[in-house]
Amino acid sequence: MEEVDFFYDKGRLEVCTLIDQPTNKFKKLGSYIYGIISFHGGNVRVPGRLTDLILSSEGIDLSSFEDREVVPRFRRRHAVKKSDIIPTISLAFTFADEYYPHQEYKVAKAKKEYDTPGIVGYGVYVPKFRIKDGALERSIPFMDEDAITAAVEAGKLALIHSGVDSSLVGKIYVGSESNPYAVKPIASKVAQVLELGEEEKVEGVQGVDAVDTEFACKAATSMFKDATSLVYYPRADTTNAMVIGADNSQAAPRDELGGELDLFVGYGGSAFIFGMHDVIAEVEGWYSCTSDTPDFWRRDLEPYPRHGGRFTGEPAYFKHVTKACRELLERLNLQPHDVNYFISHQPNIRFPVKVAKQLGFKAEQFELGLKVADFGNTYSGASPIGLAAVLDKAEPHERIVVVSYGSGAGSDAYSLITTNQIKDKRHHQKFTLKHQVENQHIEYVDYDTYRTLKTGL
Repeated sequence: MEEVDFFYDKGRLEVCTLIDQPTNKFKKLGSYIYGIISFHGGNVRVPGRLTDLILSSEGIDLSSFEDREVVPRFRRRHAVKKSDIIPTISLAFTFADEYYPHQEYKVAKAKKEYDTPGIVGYGVYVPKFRIKDGALERSIPFMDEDAITAAVEAGKLALIHSGVDSSLVGKIYVGSESNPYAVKPIASKVAQVLELGEEEKVEGVQGVDAVDTEFACKAATSMFKDATSLVYYPRADTTNAMVIGADNSQAAPRDELGGELDLFVGYGGSAFIFGMHDVIAEVEGWYSCTSDTPDFWRRDLEPYPRHGGRFTGEPAYFKHVTKACRELLERLNLQPHDVNYFISHQPNIRFPVKVAKQLGFKAEQFELGLKVADFGNTYSGASPIGLAAVLDKAEPHERIVVVSYGSGAGSDAYSLITTNQIKDKRHHQKFTLKHQVENQHIEYVDYDTYRTLKTGL
């Protein structure tokens, strides 16, 4: 029997029913919609569950759901015990005319090879659910989402934006501090779902190196230099490498020890594909620094992290971010006025603004990349999401400096220079940062619902 994959296709919900008394494994979802989805003009039909729906207790008109176009989504299938394997499925669906649009994945033939490696495509995924606290909005996963599903969604969006053939991605790194497994990589799941590397049809394995990384909130950016070096090294035979940062950022409830973090944590994923062909932002240089500074930690088997209060500021965040940035600028013989855009790690609203000013950057250089007020602190995705926001708007031949920070502690500083091709690929991506911030289908929830969704299945 021929294998059929609809992950990049658009289907139509033909008929559906309300499951108002779910069986044990699905009880945490509450009432949900299940139906039959047709693909390819009705030639293929599959069963599936609608996701991202918080159904009201009032009467539901099922006819309002039927005959609408839907998009396949990658989600947890149902709840399991803590020691069990987490089942995932791509037969969950959302409506194509709402928050998450359908986007065609078109593989493009490379037009130009560059002398310097860099970013060839990127994608950011945050869900439609948000909670608002004053000036800060934070993204929230739906019940069936976690760091794994965010990584898959971000990687999918990066492939769509880049036009890179997934079989050419020979290496994938996934940085996260909220992997639902203590022992089992996220990267292998992403590689399988997105069909990265050369696929062995008989054995069912992918010809790709996949690895998870961990260094608090810089677990992904640490790998930017590795991905850059790998695609540049001629004997590696690696055309493209993908780096993903994905987190369901953890925090204790506000009335518990460490609960102050609950005011800032978000959820989401970012993915960047590196290569030598059709580069949109060349990597000009980098610098990293590290020290044994225990400003934030989570012990084994503990569900929530702890932090060192004021100790997380000057001796930790500010010392490392300023050191990495200044050293990079000095090595490249640059001054702040030579930089068009500056992005730093965003644990809250105050820190990135303060450090930017300390380094000599002006508001017009750092405001575009400030996304913590829209999504919260997305941990491994925080500074990369800021970078994506800048890449969404940057003109050719502009210099971007991005500085990450990871507790424990360290920073990575990178200088990127955009190319003429940055504009060529923008029409590939409908799911931009602007779309995810301003979409009319964003759904705000109260605190109790937020904690329920955050905990998940």
